[in-house]
This record gives sequence, structure tokens and C-alpha cells, in this order.
Amino acid sequence: MTTRLPQLVTFDLDYTLWALWIDSYITGPLRREGDTINEVLDKHNESISFYKDVPQILHRLRTAGVKIAAASRTSAPTLARSALTLLLMPPDKSTDDKPMRAIDFFDQLEIYPGSKLTHFKKLHQKTGIPYSEMLFFDDEIRNKEVEALGVTFCLVRNGVDDRTFEKGLAEWRKRHPVEVAEGA
Repeated sequence: MTTRLPQLVTFDLDYTLWALWIDSYITGPLRREGDTINEVLDKHNESISFYKDVPQILHRLRTAGVKIAAASRTSAPTLARSALTLLLMPPDKSTDDKPMRAIDFFDQLEIYPGSKLTHFKKLHQKTGIPYSEMLFFDDEIRNKEVEALGVTFCLVRNGVDDRTFEKGLAEWRKRHPVEVAEGA
């Protein structure tokens, strides 16, 4: 059976990919201890890491050729980029790859204060991908406003996990039922 995927999947950062507000709870500079997987520490040894299922979800999207973006309205964009740069992702279980920097999974980064409408207009402008081919995961219901553009929105509770990810894909497929093979 083939399963259709959107061309672009976008994730908010705070309380969507990691369990904190980076602009409220984290103080730079950030550092990684050696080659520690999925953990970065701040100046006060506060830990930043992705929710448990996030690495596998990002690997799945990357393997399928889906573009991945981050859209965050944080007032600490430099700190967020630093966290993404320092976080090491575990290798894909199906390969012998080495750990990769999380930032290398993202094709686009829209990380700055402001409306998610602006983030998505810029994503559309930069990628040429139609809004109907975009799926967005975010923990704040107010950001559902992107649906006015044609983006499919999935509300996240307690971080992105496999169940939430599949729920978002199912909603997107329901709205866009044309069949295209995953990994094609």
C-alpha cells in the first residue's frame, strides 16, 4: 500500500520538538558534552533534548524525501539555531550512518518573532511548495491561523510523538487524497 506524504512538514520548536521555551528557560552559551546524542546543556546545566520520537520521525521524513522546516516565533532565534546545531541525532536504525547535527535535517528555518502566517508565506516563497502540500505541527492553537493559507495544522499536546505525527498525516491525507508513493 502506498501512503501519500506532504511535500513539506514544518514543526514549531518550543513544546513541539523539545519540552521548554528556549527564550525563557535557557541561558547561553550552549554546549554538548563530547558526542552525547540528543542533549545540549546551557550555562546552568539545563538540558535541551528532543522528545523521544522526534529523531525517528525526522529520519523517516528525510528518507522519504520530504522537505522539513522549523517555524518558531521565539525571541531567542540565535539560541534556537545554536541548539539545533549542537543537538546530535542518533543514526537511523536502518543504516550504519553516524550521528548528524539536528540542523542538517531542516531544509528551511523560519525562526524569529511574529505571526506564523509570515513564517509560512516565506516558506512558500522560498520553496515554491503549494500551501496545500504543507503540514504543520504546533502546540499553540492560535497558530491554526495558517489554515487560512491552505496549510494543514495539527495541534500538539506534550510534544510530537508517533501518534500525533500519524494523526497529522491522516488529517492531511484526508484533505488531499491523491495517491503518491511514500519514498518515491
